[in-house]
Amino acid sequence: MLKKIDRPFLITVIILVVAGFFIFTSASLGLLARDGARFSSVAFSQFFLGIFLGAIALLITTQIKYTFWRKYAFYIFIASAIATLLVFVPGLGVSSGGAQRWLDFGFVTFQPAEMLKIGFVIYFAAWLTNAKDKLHTVGHGIIPFIVLLAITGGILLSQPDTGTLLVILATGIAMFIAAGARWRDIFALGGFAGIALTVLAYIQPYVKDRILTFINPASDALGSGWQIKQSLIAIGSGEIFGRGFGQSVQKFQYLPEPVGDSIFAVAAEEFGFIGSAIILTLFLFLAFRGLKIATKAPDNFSGLVVVGIVILIVSQSFINIGAMLGVMPLTGLPLLFISHGGSALLFALAEIGIVLNISKFKKT
Repeated sequence: MLKKIDRPFLITVIILVVAGFFIFTSASLGLLARDGARFSSVAFSQFFLGIFLGAIALLITTQIKYTFWRKYAFYIFIASAIATLLVFVPGLGVSSGGAQRWLDFGFVTFQPAEMLKIGFVIYFAAWLTNAKDKLHTVGHGIIPFIVLLAITGGILLSQPDTGTLLVILATGIAMFIAAGARWRDIFALGGFAGIALTVLAYIQPYVKDRILTFINPASDALGSGWQIKQSLIAIGSGEIFGRGFGQSVQKFQYLPEPVGDSIFAVAAEEFGFIGSAIILTLFLFLAFRGLKIATKAPDNFSGLVVVGIVILIVSQSFINIGAMLGVMPLTGLPLLFISHGGSALLFALAEIGIVLNISKFKKT
């Protein structure tokens, strides 16, 4: 049965995108001062790939009935996995900072892992819906989930992209719980994830370094602990009301990625505790409103898709903010709707369109 789209959800997203535009514009002055050549490509990616094409994607996905995604869920996941593996094709994949995560299309670079995230959500939602009455069994519950995570994780860790894998893990667990999985399986999965992370820390030295830096950032204040140290200085200097728009000092010389994963620190410095609290409140309201849409979704599949998309967006954003506050290890994940990441913004807006389409329907 049709109804109008959920306007509070859409308005919240619009506010985040508009606020993100101004915060990004201010933060980009720091990048312009230190690397004018890179600034032009970053700005083009953010405004053309992220905002312009993202808005078009939102309009398109809002019009696509949610049943389309269930019908082609398996093919969407396979296509997203193949696209993510294309980063290893010589001449097409781009390496930066020791990671192979981007595709080069000449005029813009694209991160296909963003496609893999929504591909995972759609396929997992379809699989959970089909296996709903058998989730309590090992063969139709936790084992297939671990296999799907292993496939997705293998692709992402080969790049490597641990941050995106953590977001997918959190999203998958939330969807698994929403589908009615047993808590015994959830705790078992948590134990499995803990063991896997421990093994990963030994296999991938950079993961171990980030964990050790998180535990004691002062151990290498001029090296691995530099970013968190400067981030906390920026956030602290913002005090209650902030220095004012465009007045951040840290973005010019100290924060390593003022338009990237450090952008929350720039926002906190310029808009203070009040501005930071507003950003957090907007993401919390987005989660609340999204989960409310999920409870009123027309069927199990659409409800699980909404849960997956909401957790994808909110968990990634809170992981980013938590890292800047020093309560979580650094991951390099962008702050959605605000920091640089044209691919991330494009797919985030496309995902919002899917939620808005589902919000037009209600249970009969």
